Amino acid sequence: MGMTAYHGVVKNIEDTPFGYTLKLIGGKWKMVILYLLSENGCLRFNELQRIIGSITFRALSNALKDLEADQLIIRTEYPQVPPKVEYKLSERGKTLIPVLEELCWWGVQFFPEEMARLEEQKIDYERRKAGDLAEE
Repeated sequence: MGMTAYHGVVKNIEDTPFGYTLKLIGGKWKMVILYLLSENGCLRFNELQRIIGSITFRALSNALKDLEADQLIIRTEYPQVPPKVEYKLSERGKTLIPVLEELCWWGVQFFPEEMARLEEQKIDYERRKAGDLAEE
């Protein structure tokens, strides 16, 4: 069943498979975490936080809890001091790898185009700025 199969049948996007999927992987950090776990296998909390860089402790903690509750990742806690906790994709989470790969492929196709557009904007800005300075 395609994305348009529910058009006119349901009033709310959340009541569709697409909406359900967005609920599971939507938000600022969930797909980033899933991608990193698919690339690295198993990561600890601090490793995820370091690799992502700009994520807060609370945001990472909440995203991991959501992903675990939705059975997309597995949290393994080792009984030691200091505590050691690792995260990895569950079998259910691994089924999202092709989706993540398709998103990456889409980015590969359009990222150079976007970079060229941004570079052109930068050049235009610098030309305008240089023109403004020349008039002064």
